[in-house]
Amino acid sequence: MATLLHLQASPRGRESASRQVARAFLEAYRAAHGGDRVETLDLFSAELPVFDAPAAEAKYALLGGPAPRGPAQEKWREVIAAIDHFKSADKLLISTPMWNFSIPYRLKHYIDIIVQPGLTVAVGPEGYKGLVTGRPAMLILARGGSYPPGAAYDMQKPYLELILRFIGFEDIRSLVVEPTLAEGPQVAGQRIEVAAAEARRLASAF
Repeated sequence: MATLLHLQASPRGRESASRQVARAFLEAYRAAHGGDRVETLDLFSAELPVFDAPAAEAKYALLGGPAPRGPAQEKWREVIAAIDHFKSADKLLISTPMWNFSIPYRLKHYIDIIVQPGLTVAVGPEGYKGLVTGRPAMLILARGGSYPPGAAYDMQKPYLELILRFIGFEDIRSLVVEPTLAEGPQVAGQRIEVAAAEARRLASAF
């Protein structure tokens, strides 16, 4: 039995295009992988560790200083717990809208928690080596406008692919639904339907 962790990064409920397409993906995934466990972490309602001064102190201690103690040690335990939870999943699904050409701040907050030296990435004289390996990631990306591959304004898909590769993911798949605003509700509805159908197809082989 595998565990699929779904990071949900939209606060908009049923109106969210990324949530709608993710629901279609998960319905088909459960049908195709009945023995698997699916967990959704809603990043807008989850209690994420605050990466404050004690957490930063602990991080820099791990990069060459003394072992963290006191508040730094306590805060680092929270970070490690979040990372252990993330690494316990066999598969990753991220569904997110584009905000200001990038990602919502709660998803960035989560990434800043889990991307840590010695835990998800090794840091050495020869550079970086990702430690979260041997599992696939699926990205469901919604955008209000349309962004062709390589568009300068698209800092959503390239960033997520880069950060996942940085921590060790090699099998990264993506499904884009666009435009969800720029051409009106009728076009948005059509694009969501097409993306949902594609999500169901992709889910069976994920």
